[in-house]
Amino acid sequence: MELPKIISVDDHIVEPPHVWRDWLPQKFKDDGPRVERRGIERIWVSGPGPKYEHEFADDGTPADCWVFGSYIYVIKRTIAAVGYSREEMDLTAVTYEDIRPGCYEPKARLEDMDANWVDASLSFPTFPRFCGQALYEGTTDRDLSLACVQAYNDWMVEEWCGDSGGRLIPLCLVPMWDADLAAAEVRRNAARGVHAAAFSEIPAKLGFPSIHSGYWDPFFQACDETSTALCMHIGSSSTVPSTSTDAPTPVNATLIFNNAMASLADFVWSGVLARFPNLKLAYSESQIGWIPFMLERMDAKWRDARAWLGDGGLTEPPSFYYFRQVYGCFFDDAFGIRSRYDIGVDNITFETDYPHVDSTWPNTKAVAERLFDAVPDDEIYKMVRGNAIRLLSLDMA
Repeated sequence: MELPKIISVDDHIVEPPHVWRDWLPQKFKDDGPRVERRGIERIWVSGPGPKYEHEFADDGTPADCWVFGSYIYVIKRTIAAVGYSREEMDLTAVTYEDIRPGCYEPKARLEDMDANWVDASLSFPTFPRFCGQALYEGTTDRDLSLACVQAYNDWMVEEWCGDSGGRLIPLCLVPMWDADLAAAEVRRNAARGVHAAAFSEIPAKLGFPSIHSGYWDPFFQACDETSTALCMHIGSSSTVPSTSTDAPTPVNATLIFNNAMASLADFVWSGVLARFPNLKLAYSESQIGWIPFMLERMDAKWRDARAWLGDGGLTEPPSFYYFRQVYGCFFDDAFGIRSRYDIGVDNITFETDYPHVDSTWPNTKAVAERLFDAVPDDEIYKMVRGNAIRLLSLDMA
């Protein structure tokens, strides 16, 4: 059987310059996010975050930069890498003219999906960051922040996805600073067919209440009632695990999936998955090979040590809630595929990571065929397509 057309649950948009200019209410337009062209002297990564740093110079490399209050985001090749050679996928600053139109134009994105054997795609934001952090970090005006979140969502639903025939799947942001407002935004978007919201793996690292606090329950309740999946991208906590302040960036990049492990422990031991049995979690770009040991470890603690550790209020082993409600996501994890029965064939989804430096575009079909060699056809269908349909409540055969 030929590989089924792929549904990618983790791609990215480099927002076009007009998003907030066109979609914000008039009274907020002057203060909303905007694109400025500036000269960049150099860009580098500092630890232990890691964090992108930049130095401006009038005669530097021309770069398009998103500016929102105190927050500046410089567009770089690494986040718009498709079309460049591997040797060119570096921190060089770029303009919109330097990158593929598929990064920011929906029609061009569909064409690049066609070239890559991709039927449908869900995309995370770039300038707002993976759960919209920039839209409140750039200003203290929460009315403006809320308007920016809602404007992004309106653009996402009506313009980015609107004419795609369901092939571009909406992923909306929520106002992370207020759980009740977040619940209201979930319901507002669910009413127009949205079933995915971006969230932080570990909100406490962003300065918000933890998963254990009960603070987020109104938001989780709204997601539970509307079949809205929480999509949590690696790095959505604005921090990456590190071993020391002087550890080189490859150490951070290697360890980045650790936040997904920590997040899964939070959601299980907090009792959130038990209290909200229809809540679905999706761990994007963290790969899947780590999951079997994590399940084994949690089950062992629940079985052997709950007399003194506590059981988190769980009436079933932790793995029960994982298999019922949690999805992993990968793009190149051969070990994970070999371990698919321990991970759960029904709990695995696939991605292309377009247009990031790790993207398998335009060779995703060949990569998938290599990874799925000797895997039964019905299992391939689930992992590249069927599980995503169920996770995201898609109306697709």
